Amino acid sequence: MLNLLAPLLDDLAQADIDLSPGRYGLLTACDGGLLEVSGLSAPVGALGKVAHGREAPLTAEVIGFRNGRTLMMLLGDTVMLRPGARVRLEGRPGMLPVGDPFLGRAVDGEGFPIDGLGPIHSRQSWPAGGLRTGALDRSPVRAPFDVGVRALNALTTFGVGQRIGIMAGSGVGKSVLLDMIATGAEAEVVVVGLIGERAREVSDFVERHMAGSKRAHTAVVAVPADHAPNLRLRGAMLATSLAERFRAEGRQVLLIMDSLTRVAHAAREIALLLGEPGAARGYPPSSLATITKLVERAGNSAASGGSITGIYTVLADGDNQDDPVVDTARSILDGHVVLSRDLAQRGQYPAIDIAASLSRVMADVVGAEHNALAREFRSLVASYEANRDLVLMGAYRPGADTVLDRAIAMHDDLTRFLCQPARSAVPLKQSVAALAALMAHGR
Repeated sequence: MLNLLAPLLDDLAQADIDLSPGRYGLLTACDGGLLEVSGLSAPVGALGKVAHGREAPLTAEVIGFRNGRTLMMLLGDTVMLRPGARVRLEGRPGMLPVGDPFLGRAVDGEGFPIDGLGPIHSRQSWPAGGLRTGALDRSPVRAPFDVGVRALNALTTFGVGQRIGIMAGSGVGKSVLLDMIATGAEAEVVVVGLIGERAREVSDFVERHMAGSKRAHTAVVAVPADHAPNLRLRGAMLATSLAERFRAEGRQVLLIMDSLTRVAHAAREIALLLGEPGAARGYPPSSLATITKLVERAGNSAASGGSITGIYTVLADGDNQDDPVVDTARSILDGHVVLSRDLAQRGQYPAIDIAASLSRVMADVVGAEHNALAREFRSLVASYEANRDLVLMGAYRPGADTVLDRAIAMHDDLTRFLCQPARSAVPLKQSVAALAALMAHGR
């Protein structure tokens, strides 16, 4: 019995006792999820409990202030909320729970478990917005990162500490590719943020990846699409804060965020609710800035020697690669992987458009020979795709272009190289060896 109470007693022993008088405010207005509270001064990011009768109190977050009143947003629904409800602050403003107790667990945006395995006792905390560091405090990307996907390993090699985006429209295979990376990637710690996704996908991911030997070094933060926008945003910050804490301990961390677009949508909802005008296709400037702030927190740490390799999915609304979120992400990330709907419809999985994909650190993490082979592969694929209609119509005369002739002859082999069964892993060395053998055979 005492063993069961030990974690709780430890938490109580290390807790800061606040003997100051309790303060509370009164709920004066509720408009579209925006709460106005009078008589309560609180910083942005602070949490409070809204008491409404005998029902369990609701949790709300401070998102701003106006005309002497504090503006808050519930982390849940406004059902049964009534005017005059008392609002009390709780917890440490701007701090999120982190640490090893989250490994092997699946939690929501507040850090509460959703896996039915009991409470999480963590005595460590981390700023929700991260610890700002100078540009020179980040060490450069110099080592390759094995993701277990042959096409990515060989042709767009990732680096340890790189930030890369997976960009595609809906239903093209982003989630399947993330599953493959989560299965085959080599990292000490894997932190997964499932933000704004379907509840079924969350359940499937947890069932597949929170089992076996990898469970002990995997943490999942899941906030489905039907949750409040500030809770979705808080979930993305929690996942990043967990990764930052592990990096500060010198660990090699893989951070998977699905999806960055849903984070931008959540930030947009909050900004519009606060009255910020929409700019680029309805996105207020602050919502796009949220992406930059979140992505910049990943990378290598020169102080601890740890790293965060960030992989972010970006939903291209309407398959538009010029979407504001896609464009912003492409400009701040260290590379991007583009998934093509046309390739998916041809039966190529994963549907990676290798000619449009790019890793900006590949030249720094692989040798000259590997780089040359990857460029040769890309040129063949690009040549075939540019002339595909002519070839299919029979309008191309063999011998007119030696590169295209070779691309036509090797087309089936190139396509097979890019394909890989789901939930399978091909190590980096094996991927490079297969690329070298393929290019040598085609000469």
